[in-house]
Amino acid sequence: MKKKDILEAYRWRQATKEFDADRKIKEDDMEFILETGRLSPSSFGFEPWQFVVVRREDLLQKIKDHAWGAQGQALTASHFVLILARTPKAMRYDADYIRNIVTSVQGRTEEEYAQRVKRVQEFQENDYRLLDDERVFQEWIKRQTYIPLGNMMTAAAQIEIDSCPIEGFNQEEIDELLISEGVMERGEWSLSVMVAFGYRSRDFAPKTRRDFNEVVKYIG
Repeated sequence: MKKKDILEAYRWRQATKEFDADRKIKEDDMEFILETGRLSPSSFGFEPWQFVVVRREDLLQKIKDHAWGAQGQALTASHFVLILARTPKAMRYDADYIRNIVTSVQGRTEEEYAQRVKRVQEFQENDYRLLDDERVFQEWIKRQTYIPLGNMMTAAAQIEIDSCPIEGFNQEEIDELLISEGVMERGEWSLSVMVAFGYRSRDFAPKTRRDFNEVVKYIG
């Protein structure tokens, strides 16, 4: 039954462009959704994200003004979440944040930290060549944030809460707005993606997707 219920939630979920502004998500349901994001996996377990739940209506209006993709969602969603990504400055193999994650959060010894950071250095310098291009490095970090994004939207669908991921914004403009509003510190964070949660204001047509056998390929 669990598999059937999970698949049904995936079929039910669709990107909700406008929500019923009169319906609000219960706080324990929203905390459940955010907790699935917090528990999500990330490369090396470095958790390069922060989830900012925006409640201020004046800030939601400014976000709407600067994000063409949030026109129907920013002011109608029950909860509007900004998913911030750390910058390359914080995610370099030798950064203080990495040391803190490995030693304080993950509980590794100094010897284990030295081994881990050596492997991370090799990954960043040689495997993905992230240190060659700051933009490539930033995009790699932002890709990590889409893991909790997907998990939160799926968790929401399983308790019949709608969602919509939002990428429709000018990166420089929205970052400047969030810095000026005190949401994040310059050089430490960048907005990766936004996601709105709430309840749909209308029914959707059935979801369409390519056939399973067209999407999935088996080798051997």
